[in-house]
Parts: sequence; C-alpha cells; structure tokens
Amino acid sequence: MSHLRDISKATLRAFQRRDDASRAKVIAALQRWLLPEWRLPDPATAWHSDAFFNAYLDQFGELRRFNAPRRWNLYQLALQTVNIPGDTAECGSFEGASSWLICHTFRETGKTHYIFDSFEGISEPSEKDGGHWSQGMLAHSEEGVRKRLAEFPNLETLAGWIPDRFPDVTDRQFAFVHVDVDLEIPTRDSFEFFYPRLSQGGILVCDDYGSALCPGATETIDNFLADKPEKMVGLSAGGGFMIRRGD
Repeated sequence: MSHLRDISKATLRAFQRRDDASRAKVIAALQRWLLPEWRLPDPATAWHSDAFFNAYLDQFGELRRFNAPRRWNLYQLALQTVNIPGDTAECGSFEGASSWLICHTFRETGKTHYIFDSFEGISEPSEKDGGHWSQGMLAHSEEGVRKRLAEFPNLETLAGWIPDRFPDVTDRQFAFVHVDVDLEIPTRDSFEFFYPRLSQGGILVCDDYGSALCPGATETIDNFLADKPEKMVGLSAGGGFMIRRGD
C-alpha cells in the first residue's frame, strides 16, 4: 500500500508540473508495480514523430496500440528491397494493415503484391502452438481487405488455406515476403515455398518469430534454416527477418 501511495503522490506532482519527463516516471513506477517483468520501450525515438507513419497507424486504428514498433520495422525492411527484383507477398493479412504498408512502399515499382489468406481465420493449431490460439481466430473478409487496399492496382488476393494457392505463383520471384500466420504448419509451408523463390538480397519477415504466443512458428523456422546459410535476426519489438544470400 505504501508503494501505491507513493505512486499517487508522484502522479499528482507529475500533473502539476505538466511535463513529459515527470509523467514518464509515473508510468515507469506503475509498470514496475503492475508488470514487473515487462520492459518499457524508449519513447525518445524519431519515428514517433513521423507524420506519414502516424497517419498510417491512425488509419488502421493502431496509433496507440502495441503493434506500432513492429509496423515500423516492417516498413524499414521493405524499403531495403525496393530495388530488388521480384514481387511481394504476404501470408496472413487480417485487416490488411501490413499489406497496405508494403503496397505503399512498392507503389512506383510495378511489382505485384500477392495476399494469401483463408479469410476464415487461422487454421487448427498443432500441439506445438501452445494454448493461446483456436481455429477461426483473426477472421476478416476478403472484401474488407480489398476495400482497404483499393487504391493499389497491382494487388491480387488468393483466398484459400496455405499452401493451397501457392501453385498460382510458382513461376514468380519475390523481393519481399511477410509471413504472419501465427501457427507452426502454415509458417513452415510458407518458408518452404518462398525461400527458394526469394531474390538475392530479398527479405523474408515473420511477424511471429520469437513470440511467446507462437512457439511452433519459431521452432519450425529455426529447424528450416538449420542447414542453410541464412539465419533469422530476432527483433526487440517482436518478429524477425532473414536476408536471402546468393546461391
């Protein structure tokens, strides 16, 4: 109780001072009390003031949500591959926020962006996927995704369970691929298909890599890359990526 009284006093002083530094100290004190194992991100980063990126986050209702750092990482990685040969793809689109960012980044390149999604939510989890997921979670309609991405002409949605629609693009090469399917088996199928089709210097990002909620996805990626020259780079905000080396 004494700790709570100290926080209350600090909160009152912070609002009286009306400065961000004082308020940040209050937030840090609350975090230590409520979530002692959680690590606060550094608020003094330039991307927090990026006008384009903030407008994008606001458009998808993510301006004040935890996904923002991961979206920024995705954006920066996509920028690195604008001049790499090949198209772009996403496995697991949900509401289309990541695909919008990818399409915007590659808008002037003429590349086609392919979306692979059942639009019925996630498939049945395996025993390696932990207890967080259940079949049908994160469902969103194909019509809704296409409506949110209507400004981008070079877009194809390929509805179906992974990997059923992958044969539609067996002849394509890819510069940038984003995998966000949460579960072991579709993650494995996505890496097995797209890895050999990544251009040299192309990037494959997995939003679920390293997540405590996605143990199956992390394990299957590490197993897949075990005998390959590339390895995943884990990101502090969540997720990870690999860069395709030349054969």
